[in-house]
Amino acid sequence: MTPIELEFLGTGTSGGVPLIGCDCPVCTSEDSRNLRLRSSVLIRYGKTSVAIDCGPDFRQQMLRCGQKTLDAIVLTHEHMDHVAGLDEVRPLNYQQKADMPIYCTERVAQRLKQQFAYAFAVDKYPGAPGLTLETIGANQSFEIAEVPWTPILGKHGTWPVMGFRIGDLVYLTDVSAMEMDQVERIRGAKILVVNALRKIPHVSHFSLEEAVRFAQSCAVPEVYFTHISHQMGDHAEVEASLPPSMHLAHDGLRLTIP
Repeated sequence: MTPIELEFLGTGTSGGVPLIGCDCPVCTSEDSRNLRLRSSVLIRYGKTSVAIDCGPDFRQQMLRCGQKTLDAIVLTHEHMDHVAGLDEVRPLNYQQKADMPIYCTERVAQRLKQQFAYAFAVDKYPGAPGLTLETIGANQSFEIAEVPWTPILGKHGTWPVMGFRIGDLVYLTDVSAMEMDQVERIRGAKILVVNALRKIPHVSHFSLEEAVRFAQSCAVPEVYFTHISHQMGDHAEVEASLPPSMHLAHDGLRLTIP
């Protein structure tokens, strides 16, 4: 299989870091690793580039990483910190002369049709984003540019949330629990990316301790934590406390999976 490259476009939670109005040591830190846009990653293989999630920082993220084209966007769930940037695909529509394929579950598709009704109107106004919905399910793999993507269903509190396995890479975000049959889809991967919101428990996200235990149960040799809030603490201090095979991700970090 062609090597897979992953770039963290954002590693922050819904409010980002720094959080508006906060002057805590993390939000005022001079360490760039503590500056976190909303969670999203860019997956590259061959000549194909795919974003997982498209939050409110999408424009800034694409400009910052220098990405000028995009073949598709895959969505994990319908919350605004993961979909609010879809209007920003308009320049890509224009430059690529095509609608943007959006891979998501039927539940998410219905929410998008409400939230972005103007993009799906029969009589769209000129300049509205071009979005083509490609429905995916929890138990059926799909392909993007002939590369299989395997969905992994998690629980985000009471909401369903989709993770994905692409080759030996697994990407999960906003997970608070997962059934064992879904965990089995993770085993044998080389790299696991999973959310860890903060050190204290949360109703709909793994805490750091929960994320560490979950990663250990999956037996993946290399782990990166994402979807991190300012309540996690300083990047360098938390990183130093983790097991050797586990790391805090940060914006701009790039990984290659052979």
